[in-house]
Amino acid sequence: MAIQDWPVAERPREKLLERGASVLSDAELLAIFLRTGMAGKTAVDLARELLNRYGSLRELFQVPAPELCAIAGLGDAKVAQLHAALELGRRYLAERLKRGMELRSVDDTRAYLQAELRDRTQEVFCCLFLDNRHRVLAFEELFRGTLNGTAVYPREIVRRAIGHNAAAVILVHNHPSGVAEPSRADELLTARLKEALAMIDVRLLDHLIVGDGEMVSFGERGLL
Repeated sequence: MAIQDWPVAERPREKLLERGASVLSDAELLAIFLRTGMAGKTAVDLARELLNRYGSLRELFQVPAPELCAIAGLGDAKVAQLHAALELGRRYLAERLKRGMELRSVDDTRAYLQAELRDRTQEVFCCLFLDNRHRVLAFEELFRGTLNGTAVYPREIVRRAIGHNAAAVILVHNHPSGVAEPSRADELLTARLKEALAMIDVRLLDHLIVGDGEMVSFGERGLL
């Protein structure tokens, strides 16, 4: 049965407009972007098959575009729509970290950092530079590679903090292993950076570690 023949209350688009996007399942949300199915399958059927095939929305969006385009019922236009939707979500979250914006929502900030870093295949070390009212001055990716004493240079972070005239800094890096637990190297580096920033009267507000679906805060752990 085609979706247009379903009861109005069960159609994904109508349900979203009436009750909000949060009530829709992953398959129903995906179906809205797919728009149409194929012979013998509705858009919801196709969406369910894709989720069953790849396991989750996250895994689906990591599939190379050419592979998705080759699946019956998809094609270039639908795959482009899906990737555009993902990028819109990232940019929406990124607006929370634009220059001059005050960090009022910890959840929004963490959601952006999680989306930005959790799927990186190598470690990246970033800094969020803030003014004395905790408004964003800049968010910068400063180092890549294994996190150790030679990969992250305190003097460079101090130089960038001075360059932005920052009053506070939030450190963030990812663990490609997916385990967000801080290592001893993470703790030692954090202590060094806190001391280095204190010498120029810049507060280290937190150090966040992004894992697979989780994030650890040094501040919340009492490690600062």
